[in-house]
Amino acid sequence: MDLIIDALGVKLGKRTVLSDVSAHLRPGRVTAILGPNGAGKSTLVKAAAALIDRSTGSVRLDTQDVARMDPRARARAIGYLPQDATVHWNIVARDVVALGRLPHLGAHAAPSPADRAAVERAVHDTETLHLAHRPVGELSGGERARVLLARVLAGEPRWLLADEPLASLDPSHQIDLLTRLRGYALGGAGVAIVLHDLVQAQRAADDALLLGDGQVVAFGPVAEVMTAETLGRVFGVRVAPLEDGDRRLLVPVGRIGAA
Repeated sequence: MDLIIDALGVKLGKRTVLSDVSAHLRPGRVTAILGPNGAGKSTLVKAAAALIDRSTGSVRLDTQDVARMDPRARARAIGYLPQDATVHWNIVARDVVALGRLPHLGAHAAPSPADRAAVERAVHDTETLHLAHRPVGELSGGERARVLLARVLAGEPRWLLADEPLASLDPSHQIDLLTRLRGYALGGAGVAIVLHDLVQAQRAADDALLLGDGQVVAFGPVAEVMTAETLGRVFGVRVAPLEDGDRRLLVPVGRIGAA
């Protein structure tokens, strides 16, 4: 199931945040959504999940307009991991994860064996079993982030959209989370992640969608999009090559024009 963004425009109040954004995202791949602060990255993933209204264009899953889908069907197809790891009810972590199954349950229906199995897989896959019986209010920001990822995975969405999922994680858990998201994509789902870390984007993603001033600067395979010239032009940074196994990464080393 492809995620097709076609000439998407979004206004927040009177301000145009996105203009004529088009990209064809494919399942089985991780797409990094990149760009400077204010480029429209978070707005793009929210619009793709139909959490905010568009002003022009469309977002489709194959031929289905996401904004016109039945909300429960859309929630089964698209999982959204927000930037904010806040949980408003101080319930135990396993119950938070179980909320991910709500789109699969009928009205007043009890969880089925399949629902319970999906929750157990999500807890196992995110290594949050030891947190399962702890109230989320007692967890660190990084622990809550992993529990919220488990909640999204429990819903078994065809597409997972994550808005800056690394923000509250230490380096070890950043690598771990990206590895898990990549594994989810290798299982056949589509994954799109808003990232600020250019090195992690090169390590984790297959494709990159680079935004600037609310428009697409470049979209395609990471190695074609994330070049020294493009990163310098968009982010204003100088980069240096780093050999990482059989890969060559570009690492920001300073601002262009800085002494």
